[in-house]
Amino acid sequence: MKIKFFYVAFALLIFGLNFAQTNKQVLFTIEDQPYYTDEFIRVYNKNLDLVKDESQKDLDHYFELFIGYKLKINKANKLGLQHNTQYQNELKSYRGQLAKNYLTDSKVTKELLEEGYARSLKEVNASHILLSLEESAKPEDTLRVYKQILELRKRALNGEDFGNLAMQFSQDPSAKENKGNLGYFSAFRMVYPFETAAFTTPKGEISLPVRTRFGYHLVKVNDIRDNRGEVTVAHIMLMNPADDNPDEMEKNKTTINEIYAKIQQGEEFEALAKQFSQDKSSASKGGLLNRFGSGQLSSEEFENTAFGLQKPNEISKPFQTQFGWHIMKLIEKHPIKTFDEAKGEMENKISRDERSRKITESLNEKLRAKYKVKRNDALYAKIKKLVDDRFYESNWDLPTNMKDFNGELLSFEDKKVYGSLFLNYLNAQQKNPVQPRPIGKLVDFHYQNFVDSELNLYYNANLENEFPEFAAVMEEYRDGLLLFDLMEKEIWEKSKTDTLGIKAFHEANKLNYMWKNRYDVIIVSTTKADVAKKAHKLLAKNKSMEEIKATLNTKDIINVMATAGTFEEGNDALPKTIPLKKGLSEIKQEGNYFYIVKVNEIKEAGPKTLEECKGRVVNDYQQYLEENWVSNLKSEFKVKTNQEVFTAVKKQIKQ
Repeated sequence: MKIKFFYVAFALLIFGLNFAQTNKQVLFTIEDQPYYTDEFIRVYNKNLDLVKDESQKDLDHYFELFIGYKLKINKANKLGLQHNTQYQNELKSYRGQLAKNYLTDSKVTKELLEEGYARSLKEVNASHILLSLEESAKPEDTLRVYKQILELRKRALNGEDFGNLAMQFSQDPSAKENKGNLGYFSAFRMVYPFETAAFTTPKGEISLPVRTRFGYHLVKVNDIRDNRGEVTVAHIMLMNPADDNPDEMEKNKTTINEIYAKIQQGEEFEALAKQFSQDKSSASKGGLLNRFGSGQLSSEEFENTAFGLQKPNEISKPFQTQFGWHIMKLIEKHPIKTFDEAKGEMENKISRDERSRKITESLNEKLRAKYKVKRNDALYAKIKKLVDDRFYESNWDLPTNMKDFNGELLSFEDKKVYGSLFLNYLNAQQKNPVQPRPIGKLVDFHYQNFVDSELNLYYNANLENEFPEFAAVMEEYRDGLLLFDLMEKEIWEKSKTDTLGIKAFHEANKLNYMWKNRYDVIIVSTTKADVAKKAHKLLAKNKSMEEIKATLNTKDIINVMATAGTFEEGNDALPKTIPLKKGLSEIKQEGNYFYIVKVNEIKEAGPKTLEECKGRVVNDYQQYLEENWVSNLKSEFKVKTNQEVFTAVKKQIKQ
């Protein structure tokens, strides 16, 4: 996989470069297929700082490498590797990932990121009144609810208590208990239109009616403060009894105070949480909770206590929430992330919430302006007549004779879209929960979405024609994948399985695989002179490494370190000041350490066996095969180079 990454990763590097418009010329041909100067210059400049081998920076040498690279791609295509299913799927997957950068409106995305981050620096305390309304409500129902919410706003502005109005009229079930107060929250915690109303309404004022997928809201901003970040805490909890029994409530209060006293006496918080906490989800973890920010929990008292703790390991006094008694321990405070730190997470959130509609709508508008759509109004009217109210119950059926609708419904650029395709699209949309009324409006709604879908598909399919840099990335990635598959087939598999070839290659190149002098040794080191003397005596008595350590080390103190093995001359494990000759050395000090070396055997320099250097031999054999293979490819394919053009390219690059 690492090798595969090497062959395809360069495709990622080219993305984002400026592609200057240059007059490209044919640099060379392979089987009359032209390869141009612009690609060679671009790839050379891109890879210039990546190569470590200075010879590859030489233009003449790099030119030969580039021709060899293109020869391999021609060979891959000749073998039909481009038709391999796995190759096609991998290429398709990569294109889909790369296309995401183009199938969006970067300006709108940037604005949403900046807006989201600016909002995330604050927390808003807001109350709301909700009048429920389905997204697909009839116009008359929408108008009725809108008038009702306007009337409630008027009453609030005239002095009636907003909380009382919420209790009386809001269709949010929680309003009966919280008077519509949602507590503090920051960006990405509410649906986007509601969030926008909360963050754009001044403190103490009431927003105009705002429409979300839940209905119409009035939003009153009670307070605005700086975001407190996030916090990680652990807690011990005794839950309120289900029947609110006063005796049980008092018993819990007594118990939580006893637990707190144990903590004050030095008992471990985590152990007490495991023993006494009734929060089953956290008790086994010593009371540890997932990190949270304002508005993420359903207890403002719990959140305020958590953010009120200042230092890690600080423990709160017992406190009560609507759920029971708690003792809290601060684990860590997490400050607000910087824009760069938060960017990836915000992009993910934007893609999942209603903000993404703004990006999609912006791109759709650009595509509508870019591609002029012509519609067959007569055929469209014919289709509209087919659709009736059965559509709302998902009982509408396609016409029996679809041939009557096979005519061209719309066209743009070189694309023609037929009426039957739109009818099939309509049929599938019956499951869509959003269905505007009346029926004429519904068909127009789905038609516009259908057109947008077709424009996006066309735009996506033509990214290579629209963006030279996208085409270049895909071309290089395509070649990289093919090259990997080809090398695996023609070189790597062969080099691993060709035992006779590997053996012959090793025999012919023995001088490249040589051992230096090797020493079979026991090396003992210690920081204590007296221990070194004891170790020397033990080695003189032919004691083993294990016996020496067992004699001189204790359970609590390591007096000596010992190593045994065969080491090649120059190995860092061998002490520098001790002459390596057979037998036991004197004690030598190097820095703070005393060393003794016992040389059991000296193996003189000589050639390595194939088994001793097989990994390196196989790698060298691969390179040998590839070099000879490229020469063979030059014989298999007709290559013509334009030396005059190459000379001009060299001058251009060196300027």
